[in-house]
Amino acid sequence: MPISVRLANTSDIPNLLTLIRLKADFDGCPQSVKATAEKLEATLFSDHPMGYVLLAKSASTQASEYSGLPLGFASYHFIYSTFLAQPGLWLDDLFVREGHRNQSIGAQLIQTLRDTAKQNNCGRIDWSVDVNNAAGIRFYERIGGQLRKNVHLCRLSQP
Repeated sequence: MPISVRLANTSDIPNLLTLIRLKADFDGCPQSVKATAEKLEATLFSDHPMGYVLLAKSASTQASEYSGLPLGFASYHFIYSTFLAQPGLWLDDLFVREGHRNQSIGAQLIQTLRDTAKQNNCGRIDWSVDVNNAAGIRFYERIGGQLRKNVHLCRLSQP
C-alpha cells in the first residue's frame, strides 16, 4: 500500500488525539493520557513548538475503513548532545494502527525522521522501547537500532 508521510497541522488534532489514545491503550496505560486539543495546539503548533508529529496516511484513493485517516504517527523533538556538540532527535512515540503493522509504515516514518535528522545536522536519534515489546524491539533492531542495555530511563514526574 502506498503511504505518504507529512508533518501534522492543527486540522489533524482530532485524529492525533485518537492515535495518542490508541498508543496509550497499546502501552497498557490509557489513564496516562492528559493531552487535550488545547494542549496539543499550544505545544505543537505555536510559534515555538515543543515537538513535532509525523503522520502516515494511505496514498491510495481506494476507499477503506481508514480512508483519509492517519494509519500511524511518530512524535519527536530536538535534543542536544554535549559529547557530540550536535543536536539530536528524540523519538517520543512511534505507533501504527493494529491491522496496518508489518506493512513498512513504521519504516517509512523512521526514514522521514532520519531525513529530518540529516537536514538538521543531528548526530543521532534516541528513543526508548518497553522491554516487553518484543515486536517493537525486533523492528528497531531490523532498522539498525542498537539497544543500550547499560543505561536506564530516568524520570521526574513532578519537577
